[in-house]
Amino acid sequence: MRVLFVHGACVVDGAWWWQRMTGPLERRGLASAAVELPSCGPANPTPDAPALGDLRADIAAVRAAAAGDEPTLLVGHSYGGMVITGAAADQPNAAGQANVAGQANVAGQANVAGQANVVGLVYLAAMLPDAGEALAAMADPDSPSWLEPADRDTMRVRGDLSARDFREHFLADCDQAAAEGALARIGRQAAAAFGQPPGGAGWRMLPTTAVVCTADRATPPARQRDWARRAGRVVELDSGHHPFLSRPEELATIIASAAHG
Repeated sequence: MRVLFVHGACVVDGAWWWQRMTGPLERRGLASAAVELPSCGPANPTPDAPALGDLRADIAAVRAAAAGDEPTLLVGHSYGGMVITGAAADQPNAAGQANVAGQANVAGQANVAGQANVVGLVYLAAMLPDAGEALAAMADPDSPSWLEPADRDTMRVRGDLSARDFREHFLADCDQAAAEGALARIGRQAAAAFGQPPGGAGWRMLPTTAVVCTADRATPPARQRDWARRAGRVVELDSGHHPFLSRPEELATIIASAAHG
């Protein structure tokens, strides 16, 4: 069994965000790795930086990382919940309809299913979208938006948020080293990713755990509980928005429970 971590919006270096989890998970018999999302890039790109992808590119990247025969648990943080939802589901056919595994689509072609070796999903302070639901449509209109347009095609963390403000809301329970590392890895993201829905909903097909971060000052816990109603299992964790930085041992126990059933 292995665990694949999918990071949230507007950050880079997924492996860094996940680094405090590798040891605790290994001690529980689980290998793990992080996926780099092509929709995200550095805050100040060079002229030769590659173009950013979108939600579909992110889903494809997770499917590629999950490829193989080894049973795999997908863990999505924040925006990463959108990605794992689509990555674990059957892909839509040419008519835009969700495929039913093992059946042919209306054109008589074989369906392309989600990763068959993905055995479960864990959502960390994350949305659980249904097929056709985009992140922009699921956001709480009464909560502050932490992002703003960087230009016509990309989003970034709001420019009026100081490092102190960001830490207070997103990293309040993190130590100094984690906070400094996180601030150095804030990036930008393709705007298209926020308006695209997944073609299917993996949580309808697989065992799903939603982790509600009860001390989260960025995504209100009440909103997280609303999203988590779609999960088969809900666990509340006394942590801020990034439990893999602030509560790695406790989070590893939750993930191991999801992995081992």
